[in-house]
Amino acid sequence: MARVKGALMTRKRRKKVLKLAKGYFGSKHRLFKTAKQAVMKSGNYAYIGRKQRKRDFRRLWITRISAAARAEGMNYSTFMNGLKKANIDLNRKMLSEIAIADAAAFAALVEKAKAAL
Repeated sequence: MARVKGALMTRKRRKKVLKLAKGYFGSKHRLFKTAKQAVMKSGNYAYIGRKQRKRDFRRLWITRISAAARAEGMNYSTFMNGLKKANIDLNRKMLSEIAIADAAAFAALVEKAKAAL
């Protein structure tokens, strides 16, 4: 029985890496060794970035809610505490959207939070 040579799988693996490295600067998209290193590093950055995006959005929502609450004469922490005591379960994303789109509804939420305290 003839032996199996690895050329097919090697070429397939290398083509996959070079395809992922398409658009990289210089030899990083031409040479397999540097392309492999760049793809591994970019994968790490992408993984970290997916976690950071969640943090960044939460920080943005909190900033928006804080600004809207201060406009109504209340700070962020007491506003959130008042909502919790009033049994109003809205996440920060929706609260920030309400603060941007519907100022009257947000003002009503602030009043309920003040009443609950």
